[in-house]
Amino acid sequence: MEPQSRRSVIALVFAAVAMFGFAFALVPLYDVFCDLTGINGKTATTPTTASDKIDRSRTVTVEFVAYINPDVKWQFTPQVTQVDVHPGETKIIKYDAKNLHHQASIGQAVPSVTPGIAAQYFNKIECFCFNHQPLAAGQQAELPLVFYVDPDLPRDIKVLTLAYTLYDVTPDLTPLTQPDELDNEVKNVELL
Repeated sequence: MEPQSRRSVIALVFAAVAMFGFAFALVPLYDVFCDLTGINGKTATTPTTASDKIDRSRTVTVEFVAYINPDVKWQFTPQVTQVDVHPGETKIIKYDAKNLHHQASIGQAVPSVTPGIAAQYFNKIECFCFNHQPLAAGQQAELPLVFYVDPDLPRDIKVLTLAYTLYDVTPDLTPLTQPDELDNEVKNVELL
């Protein structure tokens, strides 16, 4: 192989490895960026504790929206579409979920808050989005959300929208995993 061809091959291999490394690092970098800026309404994925002060001098409207990824065969809706809360006040609402598929499946809800800057002030104490939600074929469940809006929310924000997008995270069935085994696994996992 000629020296010029060898250098070209080495440069191409290096470029391919560098692109793979960059693509691999994008998700953690995006998470750090969202945590620092609050852009895109990304919320924390760990439980928080309730606020000890309630600002009764103002009210914030929290709207609830549910989206279902096209390949998910579930019904997924909030029981209420909005609530008025005083910042610092703890509220509980529920989402209804039903597996319409002929076999067990596992769902995962991913939250986002708009406006994006408000995400850092929306605190989930208990949320079905912290865990996978397994449902047997035809099974339904009420999925609770316990939250509060931080009293430090800027006063110009009067409405927050919490949107969940539901994804199917059921592992691919392989010869080692039969549908009956997955159904048994789903029955053994306790829902929130």
